[in-house]
Amino acid sequence: MSNEHAQQPDIGIYFKVWGLLFVLAGTSYCIAYFGVGQPLKAILLLALALGQAGLIVAVLMHLVWERVIVAYLMFVPPMLLASFLAICFTDGSYTNRTRESNYLAAPLPSAAPATAANPAVPH
Repeated sequence: MSNEHAQQPDIGIYFKVWGLLFVLAGTSYCIAYFGVGQPLKAILLLALALGQAGLIVAVLMHLVWERVIVAYLMFVPPMLLASFLAICFTDGSYTNRTRESNYLAAPLPSAAPATAANPAVPH
């Protein structure tokens, strides 16, 4: 029997990942501090957060050295959830647009003021 040890990465990889995480965190702070435009700011911050999460999951949680099934267990459910939410958002926005175009196109009838000339309206 051979004495197999678990594959342990070099300590230098951890230092590089921590350094890169600090750089990404500093970059996201700078984007928020220097007032980048709102749509671009949201996209950049989301991309940086996903990059940080990917580094943490891949290296610090040792997913890089695991089998493929573990990666599928980590990534497939969030992807399915995101696609389900995208389908729900698309359906909801379609329903909202349809209601707005069909039911709010004509102005709503206003009630006639109650006067003596209009006896159908109760006082």
